[in-house]
Amino acid sequence: MSLVPAPRKPAEAPLSGRRVGRIQDHAYLGNMRTGALVDRDGSVAWMGLPRFDSRAHFARILGTEEHGLWRIGPVGPDGAAPAADRRCYLDETLILESVWITDAGTVKVLDFMPPTGEAAQLVRIIQGVSGRVAMRSVLRARTGYGRTTPQLIVDGRRTGADLDEGRLWLDADIPVSTREGDLVSQFTVSEGEQVTFTMSWQPDCGTPPPLPAPTELLRQTTDFWTKWAAHCTYTGARRDDVIRSLVTLKSLIYEPTGAMVAAPSVSLPEEIGGVRNWSYVYCWLRDSAFAAEVLAKFGYRQEVEDWISWLTAVLGDDYDNLQIMYGVGGERDLPEEELDWLPGHAGSRPVRIGNGAAGQLQLDVFGEVVDALAKAQQHYPGLAPKVTPLIAGLVGCVEKLWREPDEGAWEIRGPRRHFVHSKVMAWTAVDRAVRLVEAGHMDGPLEHWRALRDTIHRDVCEKGYDKERNTFTQSYGSAELDAALLHALLSGFLPADDKRVIGTIEAVQQELSIKGGYLLRYRTSGNGPGVDGLTGHEATFLIGLGWLIVALVRIGRTGEAEILTDALLRARNDVGLLSEEWDPHSEQQLGNFPQAFSHIAVLQAFAAARTGAEPEAAEVTAR
Repeated sequence: MSLVPAPRKPAEAPLSGRRVGRIQDHAYLGNMRTGALVDRDGSVAWMGLPRFDSRAHFARILGTEEHGLWRIGPVGPDGAAPAADRRCYLDETLILESVWITDAGTVKVLDFMPPTGEAAQLVRIIQGVSGRVAMRSVLRARTGYGRTTPQLIVDGRRTGADLDEGRLWLDADIPVSTREGDLVSQFTVSEGEQVTFTMSWQPDCGTPPPLPAPTELLRQTTDFWTKWAAHCTYTGARRDDVIRSLVTLKSLIYEPTGAMVAAPSVSLPEEIGGVRNWSYVYCWLRDSAFAAEVLAKFGYRQEVEDWISWLTAVLGDDYDNLQIMYGVGGERDLPEEELDWLPGHAGSRPVRIGNGAAGQLQLDVFGEVVDALAKAQQHYPGLAPKVTPLIAGLVGCVEKLWREPDEGAWEIRGPRRHFVHSKVMAWTAVDRAVRLVEAGHMDGPLEHWRALRDTIHRDVCEKGYDKERNTFTQSYGSAELDAALLHALLSGFLPADDKRVIGTIEAVQQELSIKGGYLLRYRTSGNGPGVDGLTGHEATFLIGLGWLIVALVRIGRTGEAEILTDALLRARNDVGLLSEEWDPHSEQQLGNFPQAFSHIAVLQAFAAARTGAEPEAAEVTAR
């Protein structure tokens, strides 16, 4: 084994003639431990190892090529790296197929991460389709979010790079050379030929991983996703669209614990050039509760049970110290930092890791988690012994906290407020506990909880409702509206035909809809800090459109809901993925990618279309 000295300066020649792709130009690979974003030119532009929330060693999407990438693709006539002509996922899997059609011939690359339960691997299989195509692989790992060049290792035909944690190994069918801190291969592929590369992470720097078998790993990965997708109980129209969102959600689950990350990326901007850039590689209780709810609806009990087990382990008996988010291993300390050496995606700074919102009070979380637990019990009655202790503990917290102002579902960085959505979700937590006691599924102080539920209800109706405009408002005493009100009213707080429900749906749609029917979550103020304490604007928030679709179904406006469902699906990229937000003016995705929230919105829309006017609250049947 030999060590290659790290270069004093990075390679000067750019690998590609194109700029870093837009957010929607990326596809996603994952193995339920970490994930990678792959640009259209064949570049792995983001990847942290060994976990979703580990430091990234490929960070081009937040900077330049010099911040780390792994590109495989044809060499253009001017030496540049062309974008693939077409891409897709193979059937119901997370195996990405990219095809380049060049003057010299056609070549195909299959990219995937085997969900084997072992240390992370990324396999890239190059297949010649026609002609003879010149290809290039450049693996440029840059440790610590693109900050430093790692020590390279050559061990016979195997090469590698030492990371902040562990070592990367690169195995290939062809020779790999070292060049200024990069691992490089130049080769050609002809019709019928195949060349494979496998990058493996190993925690022990002294022991190489076993030699990979890429073809066998491809078979295993195909079988895993095909069998998992077959468990889906949905049989309606556009099943492929449902499966794509379900596969995306599954891939965001950290399998060792059952936690789900909100997205596998950090600091992708909600406004190009703006400051609304946050890290989403953590498990929000809210996001994971929504995910558990839709996974249960589509037949995935094991994932729901795994989430409940993770939640039980994280909370223990200490409900009073509940956080709204955790690391995927249950970590509580998620300090927010700014990485000043990264220029940000499309110049959007600061680039942040960690998340200061972990310490916020967000009252709605209690209702969302309790609602998901109650619905899990509804789908799978045998879960009652696991969920009812959690529900009782969370309702005890609601009783202590519901009168307090909070930072709300949107995690404002300004002063706390009495958000109507937060109050309604506090009501939801108590309501679900009451229903479970009434049905005989749990014990609790029934009359006391009924009285508490009624008290919260009166408070919201008196202080959060604008009689003149016939709409609930964003917060007590405010005239502003908020898309989260739609979610609040889906809780069964009022009957669907109540004039206040219909009035709020119409008001939110009228005041927060923009081009194409897409929905802002609230109005931002631009130059000065708004309700969220931030300057600047943002695009439309896709889960808000999902809530609107379900709300319209509930009040019988199914035709309108179908039109907006089509709009939601049109916001997806070429491989069926959604980021957090959509800008209908520039027609681009914004925010972290792929976003669990947005794929949950797709699944909620299809579930609503399938069931029509669903029950307004989690039904429980007396035993």
